[in-house]
Amino acid sequence: MLISSYLSQYKEAMLALPQDRPLLKEDLLVSDFLLASSGDLKMYYAPHNEAVNPAARVMIVGLTPGWTQMRAAYEAAVQALRENLPETEVCLRAKAAASFAGTMRTNLTQMLDGLGLPELLGIGSASGLFRERSLLHTTSLLRFPVFAAGRNYSGSHPRLLASDFLRETALASVASELTAVGNALIIPLGAAVEEVFGRLVRDGILDEARCLWGFPHPSGANGHRHKQFQDRKEQMKQRLERFLRIKLQSDQRRRRIADQ
Repeated sequence: MLISSYLSQYKEAMLALPQDRPLLKEDLLVSDFLLASSGDLKMYYAPHNEAVNPAARVMIVGLTPGWTQMRAAYEAAVQALRENLPETEVCLRAKAAASFAGTMRTNLTQMLDGLGLPELLGIGSASGLFRERSLLHTTSLLRFPVFAAGRNYSGSHPRLLASDFLRETALASVASELTAVGNALIIPLGAAVEEVFGRLVRDGILDEARCLWGFPHPSGANGHRHKQFQDRKEQMKQRLERFLRIKLQSDQRRRRIADQ
């Protein structure tokens, strides 16, 4: 399903993009795709985070798509549009190509494998989550790409919760996705994302037990991720096993009630 319908608004501009070379910032970070702005902060449309998987058992939440993810999403979506695919399929194609694309996905799946998540879900490896996607929903706290003075927004300068523009955008975005994906384990990536989910817990919007706290941001730019992961690994494993065990018991109770 699609959580928003921007694709129809931007479809013509997307089909007019260059076809004979990789897309550049000069093609995409332009007024034709600008959704909103505040000072040096600019938020642009990208198609991949419009697709939502309500049946997901795991929801991985990054901060905001970066340039690498944005370009991958556009290139996949434009190809799908040229094939005249339905809008939902266009956004799914974009999501498959762009979700934590590049080395970030490799780092992410290695850590999920290290926590034993595939075994708990009954799959071979965490990379399978991204191939089949029936168990996974990926998204970003800021659903669409945000750039600060033309660079990927990193969660600081300004801090997300200190910026009215970023805070209101993030809280509105994540609230709608928590409703759409109501039963999944949530894995916030990095401190900036955790801070917002902590606020949602304090405000009574989110059950604290649904969050896998302490997961390091998988970006290669996070040089401390290996130590962070090792320091928190056992605690995260215990929390992961507890959540999935409780979820399994809840599912079994619902099935028994339905069978009565």
